[in-house]
Amino acid sequence: MRDVTTAQPLDVQPTPLALLLLGREADPRSERGVECPGDLPAPSDPDLVERARAAKEKLGDKVFVLGHHYQRDEVIQFADVTGDSFKLARDAAARPEAEYIVFCGVHFMAESADILTTDAQAVVLPDLAAGCSMADMATAEQVAECWDVLTEAGVADQVVPVSYMNSSADIKAFTGKHGGTICTSSNAERALEWAFEQGEKILFLPDQHLGRNTAVRDMGLSLEDCVLYNPHKPGGGLTAEQLRDAKMILWRGHCSVHGRFSVESVEDVRARMPGVNVLVHPECRHEVVAAADYVGSTEYIIKALEAAPAGSKWAIGTELNLVQRLANRFAAEDKEIVFLDKTVCFCSTMNRIDLPHLVWTLESLAEGKLVNRIEVDPETEKYAKLALERMLALP
Repeated sequence: MRDVTTAQPLDVQPTPLALLLLGREADPRSERGVECPGDLPAPSDPDLVERARAAKEKLGDKVFVLGHHYQRDEVIQFADVTGDSFKLARDAAARPEAEYIVFCGVHFMAESADILTTDAQAVVLPDLAAGCSMADMATAEQVAECWDVLTEAGVADQVVPVSYMNSSADIKAFTGKHGGTICTSSNAERALEWAFEQGEKILFLPDQHLGRNTAVRDMGLSLEDCVLYNPHKPGGGLTAEQLRDAKMILWRGHCSVHGRFSVESVEDVRARMPGVNVLVHPECRHEVVAAADYVGSTEYIIKALEAAPAGSKWAIGTELNLVQRLANRFAAEDKEIVFLDKTVCFCSTMNRIDLPHLVWTLESLAEGKLVNRIEVDPETEKYAKLALERMLALP
């Protein structure tokens, strides 16, 4: 019996972490964050851009601002570099002279930057409530319980964990402790190939869709080779026999943005725009990826549009801030770029990093006040870094 569930509903059963209100309360193991201290400038303040520029100039080389591709334009304009989460973390590590790393992204990204930078550098997240719902779908306690289930089924010694970059430092540390590696959406296939050389099975955390799409679409495994582990069900909702037969044990997690795209979205845009190229991120559902013309990471999407011929039409299945930015960038080249879904869908937690939060952060640092520092404890950092180093060593 198999558990494919490529068209499962997007509901997630609440956990104690999920019940934390964004911006309220605190849990150091959660992506949910806490309320930002201090008084934020009003969004209507006409001087916000000038205030941000002045504070950044005052800080000079002491500050290095990172901007994730999904950030608002009002924030991106102050980024020293832009990119995906791992590229930005590596860019931060390459700037040891910067005393402050201001990460305009989400919590797990700032954690990765803290792991890869020196102890003399402080990584700052402008809003501590900027988290990632996908990362929150796998807690350290849940994953430890999953490993117990695998042990009881007699398969743990055959399993190699592979965790997506979009995971907490705790999950990265678990992966490092258990002989696994981290992957990005760009190198997931290489990571899985490496893992299968180490063991017979893979526990893929926390995004089921990237794991399934990579295994089935890119590596030729079948859907029957994949089972879905649901942390909200006893034993993950799987039998020992299912675990023994599976090659890919997928965690029941997903991206709230990419998971909303549907086959109907693809069919609708093809009807509205004859000749359109559908390009989606591999965090999309398996049936959406199968219906698309092209599939790739954020960097792949950008490069594909750069290389696209003038006059071509593209429907993009990824975060809306990036799609709008690309549409504006390539409009002069007569490239028509639209969002795959009719419904507007930003990454809501990424959007918590807005201009008022950035201004407050930069002005605080310019006044010598260190705010919203993200620190990973030494033990967690040790094993998380081990997992990241295994990824960096992949051929």
